[in-house]
Amino acid sequence: MVTRFITFFLFICSIQGCATQLQSTTATVNIGGEVFQLEIVRDIQSRAQGLMHRTEIPEKSGMLFIFPDAAPRSFWMKNCLIPIDLLFLDSRGTITATHEMTVEDPQDEGESDWEYEGRLSHYWSNNPARFAIELRAGSIQRLGLHINQHIQLDLKHLRSIAR
Repeated sequence: MVTRFITFFLFICSIQGCATQLQSTTATVNIGGEVFQLEIVRDIQSRAQGLMHRTEIPEKSGMLFIFPDAAPRSFWMKNCLIPIDLLFLDSRGTITATHEMTVEDPQDEGESDWEYEGRLSHYWSNNPARFAIELRAGSIQRLGLHINQHIQLDLKHLRSIAR
């Protein structure tokens, strides 16, 4: 029985390939002439979590959100403890919107999730966005980032890992 299982397993491996590819958890991205190591955020759960509850964004760091398609997007500062600069990018890596997001008042003890989420500001992509980048506050101004500026991304790779 064990021999049959091993034979079947090897057969399946030869068809599908058993080498597991490790998905990169960071991307090196040049933004405004500086190199950043960005955490890759590629699935629904990670996108919902974002930078919630973090107390700092290390220098030359941030998050790169990858979506499975280009669509109008909106971010908020739910449970965020620090200000964040946000860039939305289209499918080609062109900035569609920039936002300097400020910390919101935390959820009050008697405030329902519905009430809390309803009072949070929303930051929109202005046009369909496939990517978003969150950076340390002040980065947009320091780097001179603006709408229609292109950020060089490994688009083929990023599209292939979005979920």
